[in-house]
Amino acid sequence: MKEIIEKSLIKTLSYKKYRVLISDLLSAGKSTGSEQSAALTNYSLLNDRRMKRLDKTIKISNETVLEFKQIQEPQIWLVITEGWCGDAAQNLPVINKIAETNSKIDLKIVLRDDNLELMDLFLTNDGRAIPKLIALDTNNDVIFTWGPRPTVATKMVADYKAENGSLDAQFKQDLQVWYNKNKGQSVQDDFIALAKNSVSKEV
Repeated sequence: MKEIIEKSLIKTLSYKKYRVLISDLLSAGKSTGSEQSAALTNYSLLNDRRMKRLDKTIKISNETVLEFKQIQEPQIWLVITEGWCGDAAQNLPVINKIAETNSKIDLKIVLRDDNLELMDLFLTNDGRAIPKLIALDTNNDVIFTWGPRPTVATKMVADYKAENGSLDAQFKQDLQVWYNKNKGQSVQDDFIALAKNSVSKEV
């Protein structure tokens, strides 16, 4: 596992460079990922607009700031994602804002389709669901993982699948409405809980 993680770390992008990559690809009519289609490009365009808005509007709570300022040892937050992913567009700006609360946290991003070996180490219900965050200590050992959705949204998805069998367009639209109303609070709640259990934090 560690060898795959370390190989993937060589290919990482900062959040800022990831945002630039998406914009540059969209200027060329493309999306990230090995598969290219008009639909994926359209999703990426919509997500790029979402992320621009969220980068400006997301607020990190005082509770979140206080919790993450307690981290004393360096961590890498390695996120597997793609530009066309709607969940990633809603969650990555929040994760980036949390990471910015402490200089000990280094947010690094890799593209899923370029790092399938890494992705396959961190499947969700046997699927390559993104975004997936892997928090690493200074030895590149895994501290915790998170994703692809905050806990509340994960329950919404599970409940809907149990009742309807699969996710349809209406649910996906409803999920985006929920994200917009939640304003990243559920992500912050999840990360606070994870940080409280983090072995790399001085108690």
